[in-house]
Amino acid sequence: MEENKLLNIDLRSVIKMLIADKKKICIYAFVAGVIGVIFAFGTPKTYKSTVILAPEETSNGFSGSISSLASMVGMDMNIGNSGDAIYPEIYPDLMSSTDFVIKLFPVKVTTSKTGQQYTYQDYLLKHQKQAFYSYPIIWLTELLKKEEKNNIKRAGEGPNPFHLTKKEDDIVKAIGRNIDCAVDKKTNVITITVEDQDPLIAATIADSVKVLLQKTITDYRTKKARIDLEYMEQLYTKARQDYDEARHVYAAYADANQNVQLQKYKMKEADLENDMQLKYTIYQQVVEQRQLAHAKLQERTPAFTVIQGASVPIKHCNKSKLSVLITWMFLGFLLRTGILMWRNRRQFINL
Repeated sequence: MEENKLLNIDLRSVIKMLIADKKKICIYAFVAGVIGVIFAFGTPKTYKSTVILAPEETSNGFSGSISSLASMVGMDMNIGNSGDAIYPEIYPDLMSSTDFVIKLFPVKVTTSKTGQQYTYQDYLLKHQKQAFYSYPIIWLTELLKKEEKNNIKRAGEGPNPFHLTKKEDDIVKAIGRNIDCAVDKKTNVITITVEDQDPLIAATIADSVKVLLQKTITDYRTKKARIDLEYMEQLYTKARQDYDEARHVYAAYADANQNVQLQKYKMKEADLENDMQLKYTIYQQVVEQRQLAHAKLQERTPAFTVIQGASVPIKHCNKSKLSVLITWMFLGFLLRTGILMWRNRRQFINL
């Protein structure tokens, strides 16, 4: 028995149907192409600037060799590293955090066309071009928007990551969309990409993000060492003062009692000398510990190798007008074809 097929599509019939309807198909494709070109010309140009970094490897010795071998096969075995809570794989999460993003607000940026300088916050808030098709949404939002209490701030008050205003939250989201961070799991190479409507600003922010990321990681890695060094500096200052005071007291007493032969004066002089020597021994030990603290701080400071620095992009990253035209015309063709197939569905579907 012959199977009853649900679909009975004859390619020749479809082609004949399309040829018979070629005028309307051309009209659909033409209209769709015009719409696509309008969208293409109405969308602001954007530029991308890329920075590539290679962070310092934290693994050492035999365990570090094992980790390197594991990374070659795509495995992440951080054996024997320093136990850092911030490692390259979470850099994208770190860079998308509000605490990180708001540090970019005061960065000074200069436009390539006019040469005017703004803070990055003001630039995103007041000097961004909008696509023409987004204006109805913007107008509707402005019409329905009610003034919120948390939007009222005192003059000179900076953004508070714990309590952002609506505008500040919008800027944080906009920056999050403009900045992308990718980490190669095998090599830990960090690729930072910044997209912006101005090529010079894209390069400026890419470099600023690189510097801010390096500073954030360095501050984290060296926090304990900096606290220890600060404590040792305090001990050094106190030990130096104590030693200087002991020297002055001993010298003054020795000068005042040079010709005195009484034992009680000689005993006191010996006590002062012993106290001075004790203070000097403590001072020497503190100096050594202070030098070790400096060395520890230098050891904990991570090194980043800049494989590719930020540069001003020459060409925009938008799709070419021709590709947009072809894509929309093809969509117009598919739309008309779908309509024809639906109208003649009884011919192609066995019910």
